[in-house]
Amino acid sequence: MENDESRRQFRDAMACLPAAVNVITTDGPHGRCGMTATAVCSVTDTPPTMLVCINQTSYVHGVLCENRNVCINVLAAECQELARSFAGMTGGSMAERFDRCAWEHGSLAVPVLSDAIASLEGEIVDIKTVGSHSVMFVRIDHISMRGGGDGLIYFGRQFHRLARPGEMVSPVAVASQGE
Repeated sequence: MENDESRRQFRDAMACLPAAVNVITTDGPHGRCGMTATAVCSVTDTPPTMLVCINQTSYVHGVLCENRNVCINVLAAECQELARSFAGMTGGSMAERFDRCAWEHGSLAVPVLSDAIASLEGEIVDIKTVGSHSVMFVRIDHISMRGGGDGLIYFGRQFHRLARPGEMVSPVAVASQGE
């Protein structure tokens, strides 16, 4: 049964779930906007598809639904203030939020963050309503990544730097080392 206590417990439990921090951006006939989101994950690599969960009462929700083209900008550790800004924690208009950092014009005409450790541009191809949120399925059409840089996660209701491992070892190399 849903009540205030169960919602609080759920939110407290979700604060124990570390999540990558992203800024979802769009631009098009219905305007340019963006928002910080942690409810983002991969769905499949064939075709490359991600999901983004957004509260239906958010102003950005309607703009994303109408524009359809989006960019999922995976934030680097040094983008903590940008995450706060696009989460609405620092005030300012949407234009002021975009003015706080460098953006490129993406292949789908959406804002792509120059400092993102990965940017995934795509089109919203399906939307499912689940309670207060929409689950938006984004088919990825263009990916750009930068070398280096630590990740940014949200855990315990705070931002944290996630150090990038040194030399990443492929699973094949690990298996052959044990033989």
